[in-house]
Order: sequence, then structure tokens, then C-alpha cells
Amino acid sequence: MSLDPALRAHALAAKGFMPEDEGDALYDAAVAAGRAVPGLPFLEVGSYCGRSTVWLGGAAREAGTVLFAVDHHRGSEENQAGWEHHDTTVVDPRIGKMDTLPFFRATIHDAGLEDVVFAVVGLSPRVAANLRTPLAFLFIDGGHGEEPARLDYEGWTPLVAVGGTLAIHDVFPDPADGGRPPYEQIFVPALESGRFRLVSATGSLRVLQRVD
Repeated sequence: MSLDPALRAHALAAKGFMPEDEGDALYDAAVAAGRAVPGLPFLEVGSYCGRSTVWLGGAAREAGTVLFAVDHHRGSEENQAGWEHHDTTVVDPRIGKMDTLPFFRATIHDAGLEDVVFAVVGLSPRVAANLRTPLAFLFIDGGHGEEPARLDYEGWTPLVAVGGTLAIHDVFPDPADGGRPPYEQIFVPALESGRFRLVSATGSLRVLQRVD
């Protein structure tokens, strides 16, 4: 099973940092999770302009479920002015702050996924404290600083149902390859907790299954 070619084209056209092979692995893992734990929703932390969301939305449709896409849409630390991944085209000139929500909405609309993808606009820890539904699939690709990564781990991973899946982006065991917080604050604690086992690795994407 692979992502519909039309959806793939929409995903690749969207702004974002998800390589195609990692997007395909994300899609496969989400479809499998939907089959393993049927009837539960998917959730993505850190949607940016919707690139990865298209892969996950396609998987949600295939699995007969929905995807909640959580993001404050003001950009993570590494997206701000002066950082490597800053994009001036997503800055709202009226307020001088990033606003990726219009780009995200356009991506999801153009991909025809508005019936399965639902934007939740807000700070991840605050949303996690109030949205408490069990999840078949959780994808964490939010803020990459130490505190944001730790709070995402603490707030969201307990909601993954047994048999469900946790996927983490930008996991770099070697410090020479990239920032460490997703590795140190999410991936390692998940494995050391005994609640998750590693299923696969594709590029910087790690897929784990909840076993306890």
C-alpha cells in the first residue's frame, strides 16, 4: 500500500522538511497502526504547512479514522528569524510573526483532506492537557528545543494505546547529524520506559510500538 500519487504530489509541493522516503515510511506506519488499533484517531504534533500532514491524512483515510493536527502555527525556535530554517514567506507582515496556518489550510484543502484532517491551533502542552482521547498513532515533530521536546513526550505519549504507534521525527543519535532533543528527550525516554519498542528507522524517522 502506498500513498495515492495525487496526494503525494500535494505533499511534495507543500513547504516543510519531510523527505519523501520518510513520508512514505510515516504513511506505512500509520496505516499499520490504524489496522492494529482500529477505531482510534491519529494525532500529529507540529504540522507546519502540512507536508507530513498529507501523508498522515492519506493514511487516516485509508484506515477509516481521522487525524488531529496540533500546531500553534507561529513556528518553532529553529524556524525563527536568524535561524537556518527561517522562511520569510510565512511571516505575517501585519504582526511581524510567523503564521503557517493559511499555508496549512491551503495544503489540506488542495489535497482534498478536509474531511479527515482537523487543525487544532494552540500550544502543544496546553492542548495535551485537555485532549485526552486514546490514540492509535502519534507523530511528534514539534519544537526541537529541550523543554518543548520533553513536554511533548510527557504530554502525548501516555495517550498512545497499547498496540498503537509512536513516530518521532528528527532523531539524530550522532550529534554531528543534527539537534539532540528529539533523541534525548523523546526517543531514549520512550525506549527506557519499557512501554515502547523500536519497529523501524528511516532517515531521521523512528517508529515505535507501544507494548505496555
